[in-house]
Amino acid sequence: MFKSGFVNIIGYPNAGKSTLINCLLNDKLSIITEKAQTTRHKIIGIENADNYQLIFTDNPGFTKPANIVHEYMNKKVKESITDGDIILYVVDLSSKSINYDDLNDKLKKIKVPLIIVLNKIDKVDQQILEDVSKSWSKEFNDAEIWTVSALKNFNVENLKERIIKLLPQGPKYFPDEQWTDKSERFFVNEIIREKIFKNFKEEIPYSSEVITEKFKYRNKIFRISSSIIVERNSQKAIIIGNKGLSLKNLATQSRIELEKFFNQKVFLEINVKVVKDWRKKIHQLKNFGYN
Repeated sequence: MFKSGFVNIIGYPNAGKSTLINCLLNDKLSIITEKAQTTRHKIIGIENADNYQLIFTDNPGFTKPANIVHEYMNKKVKESITDGDIILYVVDLSSKSINYDDLNDKLKKIKVPLIIVLNKIDKVDQQILEDVSKSWSKEFNDAEIWTVSALKNFNVENLKERIIKLLPQGPKYFPDEQWTDKSERFFVNEIIREKIFKNFKEEIPYSSEVITEKFKYRNKIFRISSSIIVERNSQKAIIIGNKGLSLKNLATQSRIELEKFFNQKVFLEINVKVVKDWRKKIHQLKNFGYN
């Protein structure tokens, strides 16, 4: 019997969803930083085996919307709650400031298996772990409660085995050679955006978007030209830095990561452009892939 299904990973920002999906797939599908709201798009990661096809979806963190981008992100989360075969609800055990009511209310209405993944057990003591586990068991009587550390890869493989057992009988939705629904250009953009999150503070990462205008492969070399889009000239100046050193450093880090990703030599050119208040302009958002 062949089994297949969509396993949708949801939660609030910085719960460790992207780290978890990378562990489950044993590959880097989603970018990871210490900052909240790094993930902006729904990303599919596929694992194929002789008797099953696992289709994981990493989703943006559900958040109180402050702009159209947040509204888009929340829409993707809501879609994932209703269209999955299994839902993984990732909870940050170390966070004490999150109101879970919005997602909890929505999840209590679903008819598919729900697994509540209490993540970051490496950051709390045993008593807190027991108390929080009991609280979630009381909140969701029919859900399975799992405790993991995605960062340490603790108990993740056991969780994966359980997910496979819960998969329904189904067809092969994707061919064996396909591992994601995203293009190579998408991952170029994401890798550069990851470096922006890691190198800059405050509003810069959240005001930045990346688009790749040129992407060619010839003579075993990827030749890539990308642009970082920001909202103000002051942000552009910060990213470029004194004598262009900040941008040069960012481009070097991105190129090294891209060469690991493609396992090929990469020539990378990065420019910085200003599109005033791009997060408030629907036509610009559509151009950047926020459909």
